[in-house]
Parts: sequence; structure tokens; C-alpha cells
Amino acid sequence: MSTTHPNVQAVQDALLGADARDGSGQPSEVRLLPEAVHTAAAAAAALGIEVGQIANSLIFDADGEPLLVLTSGAHRVDTARVAADLGVGKLKRATPDFVRTHTGQVIGGVAPLGHPKPLRTLVDSALAGYGEIWAAGGVPQAVFPTTYAELVRITAGSPAEVA
Repeated sequence: MSTTHPNVQAVQDALLGADARDGSGQPSEVRLLPEAVHTAAAAAAALGIEVGQIANSLIFDADGEPLLVLTSGAHRVDTARVAADLGVGKLKRATPDFVRTHTGQVIGGVAPLGHPKPLRTLVDSALAGYGEIWAAGGVPQAVFPTTYAELVRITAGSPAEVA
């Protein structure tokens, strides 16, 4: 596909390189939805799944360093808890420029992988309750299926309670 967005291609390449699998054990493939989905609720509705099955990719500024938190769409990150657990002085939502600098992607389409360099990553343990979860694929209308165990593996993330 010559019209594939470079971010989507980077995510698909990273999925292939990691031999990532979906909930049925098949290779994970980025899929393009008919329209951009900017919220977990919109993505879940477009996919016909529970909002908790959406793995939101949230970038935080942790004392000036990027932190990727992959959280269930069913709840919000408790920044005070995460900061305390990590021993971070200040954890705040990243600016759009900070996100783009560290991921090469825009807010609303940030994928768990396919970044210029690996990011410190926390994976919400609440996602373990689902047989298949969906994450963003590099642009707001791209998503891919995977599992909790695969998400931890392909991101080299740390399981964590983040809500």
C-alpha cells in the first residue's frame, strides 16, 4: 500500500519485528477504521467491543522524561499514584510537542510501539482481564488487536496498577 501513513507503517513494521499476536494467535495487523477515533469510547463503538478493551496510549512528562502508560479505556490514570510508585517528583500530561518529539506520533493516534526509540512503559494490569485488547496504530483512525501478555512483551513494559 503506497498510501499507508508512515506512522502506520512504522507500527506495522514494529509489530512484525516483534512477532506480535492478536487474541486468536494470529499476527497482529494494523487496521484502518472508516473515521478517526479520538476517544476510547469512540474506538470501542467502532470496533463493537467494551471500552475496557481499549489500551489507551498516554504519554506523560515524568521529570522531563517520557513515560508511556497503556491504560484501559475504562478508567483514568492516577498520576499521583504512578508518580509515587515510580519515585518521580512530577508527573504531568505531556504537551502535543513533547508527545510528537518522543513518539513521532500525534495525540489520539499514539501507538504502544513504533517510536524513534523505546519509551519507559507501564501496562495497566486491568487489561489482563480481556482475551483481546486493541491499541492505536500510529494515527487516530488506525488500531490493532493484541493481548495483555503480548502488549507487555512487545513494549518491554512493566505491569502496573495505574488507576
